[in-house]
Amino acid sequence: MDIPATDDLAGRYLAELATQRQLSPHTIAAYRRDLAELAALSGHTDWPKLTHFDIRRFAAKLHAEGQGPGSIARKLSGWRGFFDWLSRQVALDANPVDGVRAPRRAKRLPKALAVDDAVQLMEGKPGAGPGYAAEPFDLCNRAMFELLYSSGLRVSELAGLDLHYVAPRDGAPASLGWLEADASEVVVTGKGGKMRRVPVGAPARAALAAWLAVRPPARDASNALFLSERGTRVSPRVVQSRLKVHAQKTGAPVHVHPHVLRHSFASHLLQSSGDLRAVQELLGHASITSTQIYTALDFQHLAAVYDRTHPRAKVK
Repeated sequence: MDIPATDDLAGRYLAELATQRQLSPHTIAAYRRDLAELAALSGHTDWPKLTHFDIRRFAAKLHAEGQGPGSIARKLSGWRGFFDWLSRQVALDANPVDGVRAPRRAKRLPKALAVDDAVQLMEGKPGAGPGYAAEPFDLCNRAMFELLYSSGLRVSELAGLDLHYVAPRDGAPASLGWLEADASEVVVTGKGGKMRRVPVGAPARAALAAWLAVRPPARDASNALFLSERGTRVSPRVVQSRLKVHAQKTGAPVHVHPHVLRHSFASHLLQSSGDLRAVQELLGHASITSTQIYTALDFQHLAAVYDRTHPRAKVK
């Protein structure tokens, strides 16, 4: 598809892009295809006659033909630039592309592990065998991963946890998050400075107890619950790296990062309870809208169960 040879305006525009703006031949070719498609949609190249309604109709037609929102948005951007240039060459009432938007992109669903995969990840002990003794930082990793999945923490919230609450003193700030072992809870400070209490499940409590029994003193004299190999507070990047290695060694079917465990926590809790408000509170979402994305994951789970078990789910 190409613009008609008689279309002097489009030809001049493309030449100007190449000479004055010095765009690459690849980019020029893309603009040429977009203008050729606009010409095909309109059936002519009498550009000043195109209206806002025409452009809206063309965008809808492209969407109906299966073109994605990103592709349509790119074409609209190219057309808008052409008509901006055209308005400086001939009289136009307005840029007909102004105000025309591409269809909304489908919201990507968060990735969550299947329940069995999450259990396998939590219980996996790489290298375990007869006579195997867990190293202190194996115990630290296990406690961190269990707590991420047990309580749905953000990785920054996990890394910021202290052994216990420390009040502000000598100019040092108070703890932003801490473990309350007696209450089987952690207190964390989430987005917007909003604090919340989150329960800690039995496996996570056991993993924390095992880690605390061997936790060395912090070399930076911090009160950090989790430490790096250097004896300082663990960073979110270190947590992410350790979890990635652990997931690979235990045979996780997908790439696992800390937020996958948060998504898995929310999805599995919603599947079991159906209580969206409770999930919202536990995640620390300011708006229920942020939590509602997990209802789509829950429906996907139910649909998968239906397809797997209902005798009339599939046509034989």
